[in-house]
Amino acid sequence: MKKDRILTTSILYIIGIIVAVIFLFPFYFSTISAFKSNGEIMKDALAFPTEFYVESFKFLWLQTDFPKAMLNSTILTVVSAALQVIIIPMAAYAIARNANKWTNAIYVFFVCGMMVPFQVYMVPLFKQLKFFGLYGNLGGPVFVYIAGSVGFGVLLYTSFLKGIPQEIEEAAQIDGCSQIGIYWRIVFPLLGPCTASMVVLNGLAVWNDFLMPMLVLPADKPQTIMVEIYKFVGEFATRWDMVFAGTLVSIIPILFVFVFLQKYFIKGIASGATKG
Repeated sequence: MKKDRILTTSILYIIGIIVAVIFLFPFYFSTISAFKSNGEIMKDALAFPTEFYVESFKFLWLQTDFPKAMLNSTILTVVSAALQVIIIPMAAYAIARNANKWTNAIYVFFVCGMMVPFQVYMVPLFKQLKFFGLYGNLGGPVFVYIAGSVGFGVLLYTSFLKGIPQEIEEAAQIDGCSQIGIYWRIVFPLLGPCTASMVVLNGLAVWNDFLMPMLVLPADKPQTIMVEIYKFVGEFATRWDMVFAGTLVSIIPILFVFVFLQKYFIKGIASGATKG
């Protein structure tokens, strides 16, 4: 029995190492390529750089719109995540604590929105953005990101709310706390792990989004990180050194956020998946 357990553990470790190598290889490739010249990348893409070439980073920050694009990506990510964290939990709380046929219908409506691909409603969506004056500025993508995250967010938060005892809220109500006070002072702090999951998942999606900023934001002005990186990819020539340098810079901020929120992220996903 002990030998079987050791064998099983060894196999799992080997599989884990293989999976880790597979997932870490793109990061390794991007990192070494970011410190090589375009000619060196084309000569041998997998080789370690003979010398650390940093001219790509200097050109990226001093000669392009990449800093402004990074600012735009930061604004989109922070504003979208903040509004999602404010709006979606309130909707989920109203559905979870007032279960009836109407709130169930609203819940199903929200969840069904996850099944509709973006490409299906893309054209009418852009017409609506133009009608409301949100086309060509950062307000358009923020509006779309919030609306697009409601389905998954409501699903995640309602599942998490089922694990929070209502007796806590009833005790606060007896003590004279209003419904709004109960939500913001008691319920919302308990949603921390779920909120961390939302921030990481939706923040990562907004930060790495390419299609929406490219289609909505003006082409003659700085857009977002992914769109600016794409500009170095040409039909006949590609500046791979700039592409990988921009990719490496774009990875660093979101990596720090994920590491900081990792334990809350895992806890929120696990709780949302098991409760319900």
